Amino acid sequence: MDQTFRDIEREKFAINTKTCEWTIRAMTALRANLDINIKMHGPRDHLAQGDIFMFNHFARFETFIPQFLIALETGVFCRSIASGEFFAQDNTFSRYLRALGGVPNNYERLLPFLAEEVLRGGKVVVFPEGGMVKDRRVFTDERPHPKRPDYSIYSRSADARRAHHTGAALLGLCIDGFKIGLSTLTKDGNTDELKRWADILERDTDVLLATIAKPTLMFPANITFHPLRVDQNLLAWAADMFTGGLSPKMAEEMIIEGNLMFKKTDMDIRLGDPVDPRKQFNWLDRRLLARRVQKASCIDDLFQPARTLEKVTERVTQYALTRHISPLRDHCMAVMYSNLTINVSHLASRLIMMWLADGVTKVDISHFDRTLYLAIKNIQQADNVHLHRGMRNPADYIGIFELNCPQIRFFIDNAVQLGLIERNDHKYCFLPKLQEQANFDQIRMDNPIMVYANEMAPIHAAWQALEKARVEVDHLSDIDIAHRRFDDEIRAWQWNRTKYQDAKYDAINQQETATADSSPYLLLPNGQTQFSCGVLLVHGFLASPAELRQLGEKFSSLGYAVMGVRLAGHGTSPHELQKRKWSDWHASVRRGYQILAPFCDQVVMVGFSTGGALSVLQAADQPEKLSGLVLASTPLKFRNRNLMFVPLLYGANKLMGWMPSAQELLSFRPNESEHPDINYRNIPIGGLHQLRQAVAEMQQRLKDVKCPTLILQGDGDQVVDPASATMIQRLETNAAEIDVQVLKSDRHGIVNEDIDGAHDRIIRFVKQHAAAPMEQHRAISAE
Repeated sequence: MDQTFRDIEREKFAINTKTCEWTIRAMTALRANLDINIKMHGPRDHLAQGDIFMFNHFARFETFIPQFLIALETGVFCRSIASGEFFAQDNTFSRYLRALGGVPNNYERLLPFLAEEVLRGGKVVVFPEGGMVKDRRVFTDERPHPKRPDYSIYSRSADARRAHHTGAALLGLCIDGFKIGLSTLTKDGNTDELKRWADILERDTDVLLATIAKPTLMFPANITFHPLRVDQNLLAWAADMFTGGLSPKMAEEMIIEGNLMFKKTDMDIRLGDPVDPRKQFNWLDRRLLARRVQKASCIDDLFQPARTLEKVTERVTQYALTRHISPLRDHCMAVMYSNLTINVSHLASRLIMMWLADGVTKVDISHFDRTLYLAIKNIQQADNVHLHRGMRNPADYIGIFELNCPQIRFFIDNAVQLGLIERNDHKYCFLPKLQEQANFDQIRMDNPIMVYANEMAPIHAAWQALEKARVEVDHLSDIDIAHRRFDDEIRAWQWNRTKYQDAKYDAINQQETATADSSPYLLLPNGQTQFSCGVLLVHGFLASPAELRQLGEKFSSLGYAVMGVRLAGHGTSPHELQKRKWSDWHASVRRGYQILAPFCDQVVMVGFSTGGALSVLQAADQPEKLSGLVLASTPLKFRNRNLMFVPLLYGANKLMGWMPSAQELLSFRPNESEHPDINYRNIPIGGLHQLRQAVAEMQQRLKDVKCPTLILQGDGDQVVDPASATMIQRLETNAAEIDVQVLKSDRHGIVNEDIDGAHDRIIRFVKQHAAAPMEQHRAISAE
């Protein structure tokens, strides 16, 4: 290859730095104004370490996103392979693509040219599927063998299934084969070869020596979108209006991909573990590669098919490279597809297809929801799977038990709209369209359930999670479900602790003093699963379950089941509490009761301060097993007159929300806590607003409480006006009995500090109004 040709090639495909920088600025501005939420997962240094990046392909615009993110992170503008049709004419668009690093897939020197780029320190983005895989079907069989995957995709041009392209694998092998061969020659003392190749590649010998010592790292990556929407959008409408009618194929792409960009969508890009082609070669390969490099006159010679070489010796040395192409390609595909970000729609879709395969065409809605919930809990336990945040954050799926899970509701509503599912008499009926063969270019519009099911197919752990859920759904007890729901409470606490540790919350978080364990707890003495009585403990405003932990351990030692609730927004960061509503706190108590109740014949609730107000709301719903209620330092009236200014401050926060710096100043007030190791140091004004609303709601619901109630109140409480106790007594007109006990204390935390025998008073009340477990055990033993 002469110098003239090199100069022409270099000029033709030169990356224009200014064009790239302008494009990055434009894409950054566009990204800020789109509803698509792009998240790159994996170690950040992988982008810097990688040489060849391989992505699956589902939408046109995603072919620009990887280069954009790599450039943002590393400052390197990547080469990418683009369809030759875009370069058929020398026009503004084709020149623009070249300036961004695009190379046509039909360029005769494509792979050698890219190899030279990598050897000069560049990076390459490849889409080995060779086109958009709209149906997401990547296996020949619906369910692959977990250890022997057989990858193939549909080719529109051939109207048949074909294997994935091998270009990326060949590129990686030839680059690393060259590095190995030249390294071997150099180590054997043949420095002339190093100089010869440095001249060919126009690199300094020392730089080339460092380059060939570094493995060529390939990073297969998976791009996952969620959710898929099929409703008309402005982009498709405008295109249709101005072009006088779109073809069905173009209309489908405008609708699906316009919705991905302009309607709230998660785009998860997950880099897999690096694949090192160097590991493919054995000791004999290395000797043959040295010979091949020595005989080659340019990098192009390494890419020749073995069958085209005249000499047997040359064919043998070339075979040291080419025999590894298919295994490396398949390994990269396995890494790519295993890095799918699994979402609830994947599980729901495959679950439906599994039922249809068994001839089941309708299921009870409650059975569907319960099975899906169990599948979520099962796959959470699996190793080496990547879950969408909608399955990692319990707040996104626990509403499934009340038919209040937005992501499931959207999935079902969409399926109903498309004529795939019908709701009828508390059942989901699976309609024939679900199993009909869909056109490749229409499947995303006609049957997104099939698309989701296909996309999930490579994840063996997901199949296992679904199969196990289908088996256990009719055999698990309420106690089994309760254990899983308590796991959700722990996960929610962990999720929010992590979420609110972001640097943008540091100004408040770094002032916090709470060190006590703030996690919810479920205490089941001696590993038992059946108790005559359980105690539900509900902590106060700004605190955490740690506030009542000592009391809980006393009850546990006496043989009671105990659940320590964590109110939403507590035990994590004041910033989370700022975003929660009193109804979220109430929901926390309700879930705690639902978790504890299956273990017990009776339940007594003990609420401290705000926890007492929330316990009243739960008791007012008159749950079946509730046998008693304890309210300690529960407010109807506060001593802090500054609370009257909360509505004003709250309104100012809402008004100044557009000024982050001003909002930070207005959003929090310092808290001089009795227990700084448990309580937040900063009080969210929004939280105080919700506190006032919770107390107001309690006042309205006290008349609905019918169970026996014990009210404990310190006579010198500095937070709650002691008059609150008698006010609650007067309003709780329908309770079976009410006992008000005034304790000698000028402290608010009478339960936490066990002031004036508070713990013994509560324990006596519980024993009086629920069968004492130890006494019951003795009675059973005596019999």
